[in-house]
Amino acid sequence: MFRMPGCPYEGVSVLLEKGRAVSSPQTELRSRQIRRLFFLTVVFLCATVLSLFLGRYPKSGFLPVTLLAEDALARSLFLNLRVPRVLTAVLLGTCLGGSGMVFQMLFANPLVEPGFLGVSQGAAFGAGLAIIFFGGDAWLIQGCAAVFAFSGLILSYLLAHRIRFGGWILRLVLSGIAVSALFSAGVGILKYVADPLGQLPEITFWLLGGLWGVSWSRLLSVLPASVAGIAFIIGRRWRLNLLTLGDETVHSLGAAPGRERILLLAAAVASTAALISVCGVVGWIGLIVPHLSRRLFGVDTRFSLPGSMLIGALFTLFCDDIARVLMAAEIPLGILTSLIGAAFFLFLMTSKRRKVEA
Repeated sequence: MFRMPGCPYEGVSVLLEKGRAVSSPQTELRSRQIRRLFFLTVVFLCATVLSLFLGRYPKSGFLPVTLLAEDALARSLFLNLRVPRVLTAVLLGTCLGGSGMVFQMLFANPLVEPGFLGVSQGAAFGAGLAIIFFGGDAWLIQGCAAVFAFSGLILSYLLAHRIRFGGWILRLVLSGIAVSALFSAGVGILKYVADPLGQLPEITFWLLGGLWGVSWSRLLSVLPASVAGIAFIIGRRWRLNLLTLGDETVHSLGAAPGRERILLLAAAVASTAALISVCGVVGWIGLIVPHLSRRLFGVDTRFSLPGSMLIGALFTLFCDDIARVLMAAEIPLGILTSLIGAAFFLFLMTSKRRKVEA
């Protein structure tokens, strides 16, 4: 047995048998992971194209392709409403799926996601603050949401170190619940002082989560932060494998764990806050999608992280399609993701293959 020179994983080897190379189990596993990623990518592209034509125009749930060339109103609806909405849904699911994987890997905690660590509620408080006191400008909403999203994460992390009992998983979950409750109370105060005829309905519908108000201008306002954050996370996905090790081990491999973690967390929080400022609070995607991705691709983040992003995008597209087609009145996206996500999470946590210790 000859080990491949320079290979970072011990299990990858080449066996020479009867003059020909036989791939090791690790090589076969990698090929299977690549095939699954390719299959998910094809399904994602097909689902994206299909979502562009789903919806009520005027009554049916599907927009015929031939109608685009004949009907100016249908063409305007397709280009100005459907396309930015579907692209935003893809960005939202990709961001939440990738951010959830980053949070769970960096904190070594399978029960955390942006919504459980005060990030989503902090962003909601910042956005509500901007709507009431700063006129609701898109850039101000995005900036306030990002500032308070980072504040929620920092408060949760510091509070977890101050709690005196329980393991790290339990302490982090408890601190995230407390910080989220504080920001939720702040959102309640903002709703109480908001103008009941203008600001209050806007905040209420925004908190339910949805993509009905997405336009090209709103999509372009969050595109730089979200795409930059997603690209940075994908580019550093192999570093997540190292950062799950101890700090001494990471130092010995030539990496700076503190700086790497801060950069990855900053990218995850910034992209999440940017999209929340437009889409509202959409929960559970960042929690359940990484679990499903690890079941399909294993713990190696070179494959499980892109898989989590693809599954997150597919799940968000699926929920948004249901929201637009199921009833005449659109269902808020946050309600559907919470309903489906919570049911699936209970299935995952009660499965015999899954065991979580506090």
